[in-house]
Amino acid sequence: QVQLVESGGGLVQAGGSLRLSCAASGTIFSITAMGWYRQAPGKQRELVASITTGGRTNYADSVKGRFTISKDNANNKVYLQMNSLKPEDTAVYYCNAENLFSMNFWGKGTLVTVSS
Repeated sequence: QVQLVESGGGLVQAGGSLRLSCAASGTIFSITAMGWYRQAPGKQRELVASITTGGRTNYADSVKGRFTISKDNANNKVYLQMNSLKPEDTAVYYCNAENLFSMNFWGKGTLVTVSS
């Protein structure tokens, strides 16, 4: 099992920045990739960004050039640096981890609100 705890959400004005953090614990040796998803009210959960253990990253088109995912292997953390935030980025952001057996684990989420 993998446990994930997000932090760093909050209220920010459009054009501002936030950094989300996700701390992983448990059977972290089995993790092959981690990522950030978001879910806005009335919408489906969508992938924002992901990073593999090898460092390969993937981003949703809507956040390319504005968001950066990174990881700290020593501290078992993944970060999402969000710049030039827009009101449409408002959502609950969830940390995700996938392991060797294609099992997915989720954090409880952190709310990001971008005011116009």
